[in-house]
Amino acid sequence: MPDKVIVTCALTGVLATREQCPWVPYTPAEIAEEARRAYEAGAALVHIHGRTEEGRPTYEPSVFAAIRREIEARCPVILNFSTGGIGPMEGRVAHIREVRPALGALNMGSMNYAKYSARRKEFVFDFVFENTFKGISYLLRVMKEAHVKPELECFDVGHTNSIWPLLDQDLLERPLQFSFIMGVLGGIRATAENLAVQAREAPPDSTWEVVGISHEQWSMVGAALALGGNVRVGLEDNFYLDSRGTQMARSNGELVEKAVRMARDAGREPASVAEARALLSLGP
Repeated sequence: MPDKVIVTCALTGVLATREQCPWVPYTPAEIAEEARRAYEAGAALVHIHGRTEEGRPTYEPSVFAAIRREIEARCPVILNFSTGGIGPMEGRVAHIREVRPALGALNMGSMNYAKYSARRKEFVFDFVFENTFKGISYLLRVMKEAHVKPELECFDVGHTNSIWPLLDQDLLERPLQFSFIMGVLGGIRATAENLAVQAREAPPDSTWEVVGISHEQWSMVGAALALGGNVRVGLEDNFYLDSRGTQMARSNGELVEKAVRMARDAGREPASVAEARALLSLGP
């Protein structure tokens, strides 16, 4: 296959609000419209969190089922559902068991997760992602039973190296798909050097994407394109079309359009849905 890059779009997240960005989608129909815009701009895959109509996070399977119906009525983009957050693992994976997307994202370790405001000299938020090996193993067993491929969200190198006992227990099967999340306070810094380290730690038959948080998004997209990896953009991670944060995107599609331009400028072509399925070993 020619040098293809899978462009993923993270449509809404759990923390982004309309007070911060008016175009953050909440309802299944709104999320599906953003999925359509992302697909038409060149994304082959969308990463999805559930929201209530008021914008609060939810793992209710009926919400994810509605999101799936709405998206599939509009476009054939590949679906990736999140399991990340706070709360009992049973509640964080029920939608995976019942709705069965192609991929399910899961956090590969516990960590501090925070945002600090230097201007205000205080933390904007400060909490802990708790993801023990027991909890991760439970998520993986559910995904295996549901025939959902795990996407391994790694916020630091230790998370990447947590795969080995899970492979030994046959809870993971190669080739693996990694999501290297860069720039979260409590995780690895967003630098090209650190991304190269993460990529080297993954088994050589793996696929991986980078997630640059906030203003780090575009430098990390550039680094991943140079290293041969895949990229993720979207309003979950970053609102802005420039690294200084002066030009807010008005849709997820605008962020995908920029990522596609950067890929083509680097001599790479965005993968179609069929090509992305093949690259991720998802089958037809």
